[in-house]
Amino acid sequence: MKPIQHIAGISLVSMALLLSACDDAQKQPQPKNEKKTSIFEAEKIDVLPYLNIQEQPAKMAVPFCENKNCIDLEIQTIQTADVWLNTWIERNQAQVIQDQIEQKQNLNLQQAINAYVKQSDAWQAEFKTNQPYSLAMYTRIPYQRNQYVLLQVGVDTAQENIKVKDRHYFFVADRRTQKSLTPLDIIDAKQQIKMNTLVQEAYAKWLKEQEVTVRAAAPKKLYWGQADWFFDQEGIGLHYRTHEIVKDGKQLDIYLSKQQTQQVLKAEIYQHMF
Repeated sequence: MKPIQHIAGISLVSMALLLSACDDAQKQPQPKNEKKTSIFEAEKIDVLPYLNIQEQPAKMAVPFCENKNCIDLEIQTIQTADVWLNTWIERNQAQVIQDQIEQKQNLNLQQAINAYVKQSDAWQAEFKTNQPYSLAMYTRIPYQRNQYVLLQVGVDTAQENIKVKDRHYFFVADRRTQKSLTPLDIIDAKQQIKMNTLVQEAYAKWLKEQEVTVRAAAPKKLYWGQADWFFDQEGIGLHYRTHEIVKDGKQLDIYLSKQQTQQVLKAEIYQHMF
């Protein structure tokens, strides 16, 4: 904006010129108003819609079964006002189901359920006494901050005489860019060495708490670039499920303090996540 000039005296000719200039100015659009409008529109675009989370059973088709020994599937999901996020949630649920049968394919939820049922049927066909699989899934969003959303998927399973309870998976989405985020996506490239040091120190402490046979079979270093991770108001953390690092190993959760999180995270991400 041009500074306002105070004029002590003015001639009639100057006054006439000034009035003429005012008339011309009135005919032109006001840049000040344009600027306010553009800021307002930008702010409207920048605000993401409220999620309005609703819990509900997943919409899925399961095979008809007349026998008592039927596969037991119970999948609780959530729906939000964000269409992309709903698709993202379903894709991750499908990934979790596939993980229970050690499959890694790009399947949607129904396809993953079909694959799970197929493997259960194959197991039952081996011996008459074999029981069908059982899977219960529960889904929630425990934390969100601006465009960042934390998804938690838990499963209880009974498969081939092995029962698993409270196995958890974590996923983080950036709603603005519509992408999943891995630890490598959020850690500042210049701070990866520091992040690695924090992880390996926590891993070394965890190893000392394991049995001798577990320590002998465990890898010397822990890879963290694609690990499950989570965040809350305090900082970020990594989650490793039981047996995921080494057979018979216990669950490992690595927590970073808020100060450590600020040190290793990209500045633009930390600003909006905490």
